[in-house]
Amino acid sequence: MPDHTHTAPTRAMRLGVAGPVGTGKSTLIATLCRELAAELSIAVVTNDIYTDEDARLLRAAGVLPVERIHAVETGACPHTAIRDDVTPNLLAIEDMEAKFTPLDLVIVESGGDNLTATFSPALADAQIFCLDVAGGGDVARKGGPGIERADLLVVNKTDLAPHVNVDAEAMVADAQRARDGLPVLALSQRDDASVQRLADWVRTTLTGYRAGSHIARDPGPMAPHSHGDGEPHTHDDGVTHAHA
Repeated sequence: MPDHTHTAPTRAMRLGVAGPVGTGKSTLIATLCRELAAELSIAVVTNDIYTDEDARLLRAAGVLPVERIHAVETGACPHTAIRDDVTPNLLAIEDMEAKFTPLDLVIVESGGDNLTATFSPALADAQIFCLDVAGGGDVARKGGPGIERADLLVVNKTDLAPHVNVDAEAMVADAQRARDGLPVLALSQRDDASVQRLADWVRTTLTGYRAGSHIARDPGPMAPHSHGDGEPHTHDDGVTHAHA
């Protein structure tokens, strides 16, 4: 019989946070640091194409010592550095681990991308995909790898829903249907209970990771799609394409 047991890891858990531009990824990470820094040793790696804006925002928030926040300038589409060639992020993580051993948690923030952005399991042990109500109440039911298969989907800024004519409860229900039982969290920075649920999810995931029971899953590849009138076909990487 094959052996399906897993050895408990000896390094920090790597948590990826992805989602479209403006959904509140940096604020979510700041919230996690604020809630968990007293009990966990944390470092953060941010991704931007040409700037260190997100890293500067987190440093200014004072949620961690500034030297624990490292900026990676990807110089290309955000998903390249979290999925296609994760080397710059892995090097940044290893540098932080060398400086601050032992770390419990390294949070990696993707640059703002679209609904197909997911982390390679070679980079992230667990991943959060972040939407917000201001992006439109129909976004969750549009689906996509991040929405459907990330370890946690966050529907963020629920306190803004009345101001943007979105039914937050309906949006969460759409997300739950799209995710087939995977967890969905409605989050507002003004709702302490939802913030605690977010922190508790990270605690629980970290406990499973340390025990060897949480295994990194790949939310990809993309669903079959077409770029023209050709028949869909699958490449060696497992991604299905069709071309005119």
